[in-house]
Amino acid sequence: MLELVSVAKSYESLGDREGLSVLKDITIKLEQGQALVIVGPSGSGKSTLLNIVGTLDRPSAGRVLFDGRDLAELDDMELARIRNRDIGFVFQLHHLLGQCTVLENVLVPTLVGKGRVSKKEVHQRAVDLLERVGLGGHLLHRPGELSGGERQRVAVVRALINKPRLLLADEPTGSLDEDSSRNIAELLVELNRSEQVTLIVVTHSPGLAERIGRVMELSNGLLKNRSGT
Repeated sequence: MLELVSVAKSYESLGDREGLSVLKDITIKLEQGQALVIVGPSGSGKSTLLNIVGTLDRPSAGRVLFDGRDLAELDDMELARIRNRDIGFVFQLHHLLGQCTVLENVLVPTLVGKGRVSKKEVHQRAVDLLERVGLGGHLLHRPGELSGGERQRVAVVRALINKPRLLLADEPTGSLDEDSSRNIAELLVELNRSEQVTLIVVTHSPGLAERIGRVMELSNGLLKNRSGT
């Protein structure tokens, strides 16, 4: 479903012909429904790698294949369509719209392009998912009325509303307390299994990494299996 083949990323640096090399020869393969955690020190390129997988950035070398299609061969409109339809994003900061209700925030991604289900069905899916994560009684609340953990749960539901096949989470528990972090970790694991969504999580949290299972470490631009995983 997703394959990276010898992916590298570097940035030009003034006076340096080679520039700054962030990623080197990254090769991984994920089937539908699999989960992967990427750990590594700050500045190691974890978010850069996630942005490349999510089509927000392009590699300097190598190939990213989604269902066998080389993303480098797609134009910006086709990439935008894949981002909206097939990929869900969860970030450390929830990026919810303060003026909108919980339900309205979840439905925002459905306003762009043509979804896979009708307006009525997508509204019901939003309600069902919010109830599933314990927020059924908060549909009309605004983000400012929620706790940090509750806001992040809304962000996870929003990422899933269009039934993406790939969910990318960049430090999803980084700004949360221990209890909220544990709840989000359990939620991601449960949704990965029940929704069969392929999951890639970037995290510094050992607890989150342990719950998901397969762990790879990014260091000095190289991605390697962590010993014992």
